[in-house]
Amino acid sequence: MKGKKSTTKEKHLTKIMLEHASEVMSEIKAKALLLNVHSRDDFKAIRDLIKKLKPVVVVRNEELFDELSEEEGTRLLKVPDVTLTRMGQVKVAIMYALSSDIISPGDKIVCLTGVSRFGTDDTLVVVDTEKEFEIFRSDAVIDTDAVVRPDIFETVLNLAIELATQGREGKAVGTIFVIGDDEKVLQLSRQLVINPFKGYSEQELSIHDVQLRETIKEFSVIDGAFIIRGDGVLVTAGRHLNAALEGGNLPQGLGSRHVAAAGITSLTNAIAIVISESTGSVRIFKEGRVFMEIERPSTKL
Repeated sequence: MKGKKSTTKEKHLTKIMLEHASEVMSEIKAKALLLNVHSRDDFKAIRDLIKKLKPVVVVRNEELFDELSEEEGTRLLKVPDVTLTRMGQVKVAIMYALSSDIISPGDKIVCLTGVSRFGTDDTLVVVDTEKEFEIFRSDAVIDTDAVVRPDIFETVLNLAIELATQGREGKAVGTIFVIGDDEKVLQLSRQLVINPFKGYSEQELSIHDVQLRETIKEFSVIDGAFIIRGDGVLVTAGRHLNAALEGGNLPQGLGSRHVAAAGITSLTNAIAIVISESTGSVRIFKEGRVFMEIERPSTKL
């Protein structure tokens, strides 16, 4: 694995931070501790504390995840293997923990993370999911009219983060994924180009299919939005969203994609995930507003 090995001092810092995280958990009665682990050596250095505190160990490397799966009693959470800021790591870890039912909406969570190439966790964050992750409340993600399964949301978010951080053929990508309430979304949109996915079976159009996700990446350069059913079936691509947001309160500087995402989610029960071509940030929209922004780091971490 790439990355600088931790020094003794850095390992000591992680131990200190982990001990403080345990104290904070006790004080605020937090439900869980999410701990980012960057390498096998880092895990070994704090194994005793991990066994004692039983945090959710967050890893992004597939090989490391497989290795740590052999550690008895260790709770693991696999997140996308992409470079993110410290806060980006925290946000993604919590989103995945929520969608995997490792934690529940309303829980207070303590997160410990840091820069992977330094191999140490130096940042402690306390998050109240009820206030900061309302997109996961039961009537937001699982709606009686338009069900968006958490695993579908997680898969599309993973795809969006990969596209945002890696681009396509060395070029930045900007696009929109609209998930759920597809019938109403189609009524409020129009086709810009011939639907490249028309005529394929639902099995071939499942967002869980690796080959389909790679195809989506290839088509991410075309104008318009991808429309995905709440059960993960890709309906169409190259869709222009007609809905306009009236009286919205979007942050200044956001472009037409974000306005379109805000508009369509204000009039439907859909969730929209937008990749900004200019900044590489990923924003999640629900009910006409931004629920979360995951920033792309300005330098390699």
